Amino acid sequence: MSTTYEIISKVIKERRSIFPASYIKKEIPVEVINQILETANYAPTHKLTQPWRFVVIRKAGLGKLGEELGRLYKDMVSPQQFLQKKYDSFAEKTSQSDCIIAINMQLSGKIPEWEELAAVACAVQNMALTAESLQVGAYWSSPPLIDYLGDFLSLSENEKCIGLFYMGYHNEKPWAPNRTAIEEKVRWIED
Repeated sequence: MSTTYEIISKVIKERRSIFPASYIKKEIPVEVINQILETANYAPTHKLTQPWRFVVIRKAGLGKLGEELGRLYKDMVSPQQFLQKKYDSFAEKTSQSDCIIAINMQLSGKIPEWEELAAVACAVQNMALTAESLQVGAYWSSPPLIDYLGDFLSLSENEKCIGLFYMGYHNEKPWAPNRTAIEEKVRWIED
């Protein structure tokens, strides 16, 4: 029998960003989405501000998000910088996904913004690990256009979108992680 450490270490080490092009057409049950979201709620949070807020986008909502991202892109870039391929990619990525969760942060004003951001990032890590454990592919994308999704997502004045969490089932084979040794990143002070 595996220890808790062995199980969690395995999930952490096997987690990979799986992109929409790899997703297959298989619906993620609402219960699975709720399991992924539930673990987000247990992230560390200074002063218990719990700043994470999520908008789940599925079914026809995915097409609407793709259209909105395309519209924003078209409005924000000059005609000389406009790339049809980039414009088309928004609808393509959203249609390849079974579910996209908008990752939002609610600012409490009680603590520095970076601490709220760190808490939301921890919540998203919990989501990524849970998705991995449930064989759901996922990745966190933070294109500059998310700064302009407030109206689409009906965000409050003290909320901001900090990313999109794309999800879908997939048939990707596991691959070795690309990490340098931890010893190259750690110093010890003992004396």
